[in-house]
Amino acid sequence: MSVMPGSRLPEGMLREASVDVAAIAANVQHLRRMTNSEVIAVVKADGYGHGATRSAVAALAGGATRIGVSDITEALALRRAGITAPILAWLHAPGTSFREAAAAGIELGISSFDQLQRASAAASVDRPVGVHLKLETGLGRNGVAPADYGVVFAEAARLERIGKLRVIGLFSHLSNTSDDDDRAALRVFLDAAGSAAALGLAPPLRHLAATHAAIALPETRLGCVRLGIGIYGLSPFADRTSADLGLRPAMTLRAAVAAVRRVDAGHGVSYGYQHRTERESTLALIPIGYADGVPRNASGRGPVWIGGKPFAVAGRVAMDQFVVDVGDHPVAVGDEAVLFGDPTLGVPSADDWARAADTINYEIVTRIGPRVPRRQVSS
Repeated sequence: MSVMPGSRLPEGMLREASVDVAAIAANVQHLRRMTNSEVIAVVKADGYGHGATRSAVAALAGGATRIGVSDITEALALRRAGITAPILAWLHAPGTSFREAAAAGIELGISSFDQLQRASAAASVDRPVGVHLKLETGLGRNGVAPADYGVVFAEAARLERIGKLRVIGLFSHLSNTSDDDDRAALRVFLDAAGSAAALGLAPPLRHLAATHAAIALPETRLGCVRLGIGIYGLSPFADRTSADLGLRPAMTLRAAVAAVRRVDAGHGVSYGYQHRTERESTLALIPIGYADGVPRNASGRGPVWIGGKPFAVAGRVAMDQFVVDVGDHPVAVGDEAVLFGDPTLGVPSADDWARAADTINYEIVTRIGPRVPRRQVSS
């Protein structure tokens, strides 16, 4: 079952991130139904901090048909962990050999003529390499340049005819700058898809939309969407919450109060004394800091839930810990301090921490470091 606010961490544990795999599965199922599309579940960067393997398993249980990662190392780790579903990896170091990936059945995102040639070289006699051709449609990152569409499409069609490649998909990525910008990129993408078809390519998948566009711009769904932040129950929108979208945050970050100190008025707190107590007060030490991914930018602002009441970080976040000034609120060593979780349960959200740190919720969950144990739960 899920971790509820007010529960205590096991004895001897300083900090923990619990990951609700049932929430991930439910989020995928909900978004799949909302978009009426095939889902590629993105679990790069260790599943946005939630754990790549557990996130992949949960996403597949929720109806995803493919897994997406950034690089081949991430893809191979999933294969070794027992994930047999199709896996797509799209960001490659210069000169990367695709042989190991091809042998493991990893599908490759191809962004250049050179990568296409190296993918072909990795094919075996009886096993073509599965590729998705990534197109530059305005984001200015990787992807086949518009000037190279024709030569890449023609060569991909030739390599497919001789059994070296299977062109499984065409894809690109949107900027989410505005609906007009994304629609302009969609037009470029659809024109390119038409050119590919004219040269003999008929990939079964076209995927352009991530969570933001998959929800906001139905015309970008194209029958297949790549979902990242949404499957973890977080909203990509500034004006719509997870609950507004019918999503449930999967991660709860909490720590055990490590020390309690009663101090006089005017007592300094943490480095630089950016906080001094206004009156006699109780200070609670929370043993998690920027080494664990708690943003130092949120010093003096990051929200913390202790004993049914919201507080904020007092003074600076340090490497291993921060302090909360709880005033006269009763608190004891071992009490639970929740940094973020599901706000429908009354605790702060990853969005609250993002606002406190002037960043986005993606970064808040993804940056949680390896020193924080992950515990899998299911509600």
